[in-house]
Amino acid sequence: MVIFGGLLGLVGLATLVFRDGDVIGIPAAGIGATFLVLGAAIAGIGLVRRAKWKRKKERGEPVPVGDVFERARALPRLLRAAKTEGYAGVSGGRKALWLVALVYLISPIDILPDLLPLIGIADDAGVGVWLFTSVSTAAGLYLRQERERRGLPPS
Repeated sequence: MVIFGGLLGLVGLATLVFRDGDVIGIPAAGIGATFLVLGAAIAGIGLVRRAKWKRKKERGEPVPVGDVFERARALPRLLRAAKTEGYAGVSGGRKALWLVALVYLISPIDILPDLLPLIGIADDAGVGVWLFTSVSTAAGLYLRQERERRGLPPS
């Protein structure tokens, strides 16, 4: 989130510095300032989440394990366990949110049309980042539980 927020902030700053004319009838300064504030807010939320993550780890609470590839390989097992074995780490509501997010990303219908420069892509990017982090975290927690069940260190 910190990187995504930083990128949005850079887009806002670049818009403020390099753009003179209006963008789809909105003054460039307004769009630039909006992106700058939005980017700073998202980066700030990312920093807060990172600090929470660190405190959670220090308290010994379970944190996700594995790299992106291990988590991707664990995802089918996670979904199978959630469906057949009653794995409680992923609720039905969360699976429904994942499905809605996936349909939204694939669907040609958007809240903000992609024809709008930068703004139209931002909603898709936000949903995509949320979906990726949510699925990755769930898979990492499942991978941790799998390793603990087999008596392996979570590493």
